[in-house]
Amino acid sequence: MQAATPHDSYAALMDLIKARHAQLSPQFQAGARYLVDHPDEVAVSSMRSIAARAQVQSAALVRLAQQLGFAGWPELKAIFVERLRAGPSDYAAKAGALAGKEGKERDLVIEVFTVQQRNLAATESANHGALDAAANLLQAAPRVHVAGFRAAHPIAYTLHYLYRLLRPSVQLLSGQGGTLEMDLRALQAGEAVVVVSFAPYSSEALLVAQAARLAGCQVVAISDSAISPLALQADASIVIAVDSPSFFPSIVAGVAAVESLVELLVARAGPDAVHAIGAAEKQLRALGAYAKTSNDVN
Repeated sequence: MQAATPHDSYAALMDLIKARHAQLSPQFQAGARYLVDHPDEVAVSSMRSIAARAQVQSAALVRLAQQLGFAGWPELKAIFVERLRAGPSDYAAKAGALAGKEGKERDLVIEVFTVQQRNLAATESANHGALDAAANLLQAAPRVHVAGFRAAHPIAYTLHYLYRLLRPSVQLLSGQGGTLEMDLRALQAGEAVVVVSFAPYSSEALLVAQAARLAGCQVVAISDSAISPLALQADASIVIAVDSPSFFPSIVAGVAAVESLVELLVARAGPDAVHAIGAAEKQLRALGAYAKTSNDVN
């Protein structure tokens, strides 16, 4: 029998947290969410600083660890430390960068780009398997629907626009004119529904996910936490980092995630995808969708 690896232990802990999340107190849920969403920071930060960022008492983290079956906080933190040690070689550099960011003032523009780089790195490192699973699900589905509302709409629309170039049947559940409930009546068992949302979660996104489950659809969640209301009821879950130094959540990593997802789908479809995209581009040009410029080849 093969020995368990640090990643096995970490994966088992994540499964345990997801399974028990609904039964946890609000304080424990807040602490658990921070553990799930910021594993690198848990490995390199003190319990006190983690508690402050999670907006819980330090004692709550100790009790959470015990409720999850650990003797105390050090034993729980060891899982995250071992995961970091067993990760790719650039993990140490990322961890050092995370640990060194506290208390430093930056120019506003530099800060925005720095945070976006961190969002992209975190989303990329956390989602190789998730993107693969989502691509498998979408490729197998007879029909695909995409939904995202308010700040999450650009991510959903990007996926819809790109994926439709190779799969024209992809539908955007926009609810224009207050017709969302009517749109949801078209969902059929076996179809796939991609739902995008992040805190504060839109009521429409949760409605779409619930309707998809009731219709027997497969649900792909793109959200900001592995234990978000969307992720907990999804068949495949992509977790995106939405941190921002400004007042609004960032969508940069979310757009990168759906672009990566479409790349996987194109690669798997092979020549059929190339033909479909070529035909779509030719038709768009014929319809005058693109302005002619001096860079066009005659």
